Amino acid sequence: MSIPIFILWVVSIPLSLIHADDFPAPRGFLVSCGSTKSIDINGLKYIPDQSFISVGNVTNVKNNTNQVFPILSELRFFPDKSARKSCYLFLVTKGAKYLIRTSYYYGNFDGRNNPPVFHQIVDGTRWSIVNTTEDYVKGRASYYEIVMVAQSKVLSICLARNEYTAGVSSPFISALEVMNLGDSLYKAVDLQKYALGTVARHIFGYGDGDNGEANFISYPDDEFHRMWQQFKDSNPIVKCQSNVTPSDFWNMPPSKALNSAITASRGRSLQIQWPPMPLYGNNYHISLYFQDNRTPSPYSWRVFNVLINGDTFYSKLNVTTTGVNVYSNQWPFNGQTQIKLVPDNGTPVGPVINAAEMFQLIPLGGKTTSRDVIAMAELARSLNNPPSDWSGDPCLPRQNSWSGVTCSQTKDLAQVASMNLTGLGLTGSLSTSMGNLSAIVHLWLGHNKLSGSLPDLSSMKMLQTLHLENNQFEGSIPESLSNLPNIREMYSTIITLTCTLYCLRGLYKKKL
Repeated sequence: MSIPIFILWVVSIPLSLIHADDFPAPRGFLVSCGSTKSIDINGLKYIPDQSFISVGNVTNVKNNTNQVFPILSELRFFPDKSARKSCYLFLVTKGAKYLIRTSYYYGNFDGRNNPPVFHQIVDGTRWSIVNTTEDYVKGRASYYEIVMVAQSKVLSICLARNEYTAGVSSPFISALEVMNLGDSLYKAVDLQKYALGTVARHIFGYGDGDNGEANFISYPDDEFHRMWQQFKDSNPIVKCQSNVTPSDFWNMPPSKALNSAITASRGRSLQIQWPPMPLYGNNYHISLYFQDNRTPSPYSWRVFNVLINGDTFYSKLNVTTTGVNVYSNQWPFNGQTQIKLVPDNGTPVGPVINAAEMFQLIPLGGKTTSRDVIAMAELARSLNNPPSDWSGDPCLPRQNSWSGVTCSQTKDLAQVASMNLTGLGLTGSLSTSMGNLSAIVHLWLGHNKLSGSLPDLSSMKMLQTLHLENNQFEGSIPESLSNLPNIREMYSTIITLTCTLYCLRGLYKKKL
């Protein structure tokens, strides 16, 4: 079976490459997955992942060497085949914008010499397929990025098996970063409808202080710790004579990322094929960065037109030494992309380009109503041994809802429609908020070891069938159940005086 191609960013990471200078304090979470202790990398502190996840196993990579980047030497993997997803949970600010980066270094941790292929999910949206096979052959790690707005106070990042996860393969992860981007970055796109999957982020020319051999740089003056790759072709490279001010740009590129550029001679157009890989029909957000490389003076400016695949992207762009950024909220691309910079008549120097970013627009998968999310989370906490995949969004994506849970969905909102937890050996009690599952039709909890009293279920107006038999509940069956308009069947081993009410209605059935 062939694996579909996703254009979301898969960046090959040399295992020992990172910028040498210290970084500023992070604006979020830096997590080393599978590690039992914090790891300090040039002033950045990656913390263990136990506070964010309760499932999975940890191990060291089997072919680890001294050259392997420290946070890639350990990982967490998820061998439970019955789990529909395995999730990390982060407390975040609802409505805030986050950059999420997942890192993977297979390192033959399972001895199969064949990297597993699986899905990654953020909240209720299937983000992309993780396939690190090509990078593993080259001895490299991979990472993926997405930008999205937090829909609630808890952000879930999950891994899930799919049809390409062969045999005993297990999804795994090496590192996870969740960075708060603030308000100014990537605000040209409606992030209430879309997430932004990173396709490419390049500097054109040389990196900061390198010898032209590095292909991947994280700049200390980028407070969001974005990863910038180098792009070079046959066009001439120039060094810029002044630094930009990041706050002058919506997307705040680090000044050092604009330290060089590629250019063309006077009167000639500059053509580049960027991003390097072909794109597959979709809508993309593109952001281009320019700066005149000459020493600041009254004559330090350039004017040219920007064309993408022959279509005008921006006319008469005036580029000075202070720099300028042009972007689109969405632009359709398919196949190889060509950017052409055409100098305006009379311009004394050729066009120039310093850096660029591209993101694929990913429609959000919707969300589960807050009322149901809270009720299900409290139910999971009230159980001593909930199913291992009871984490993240309980309903979405639909293929990865919680085990035993089926949901209905209208437009962008999902609700719990049925729950079948029969015979799972569950212990603990039922949370009082369980009655808030107002759209549930079938609730089957029989043949477990649940105890305590039954909560008030009078808000479950859609409930038709209720199975409570063979548990250890105490007290009375709530009389309010008899007033539910649609209930037609109830099984229970609780014998109380209120039984007469259900018997008269022909609803109560005692399991011997």
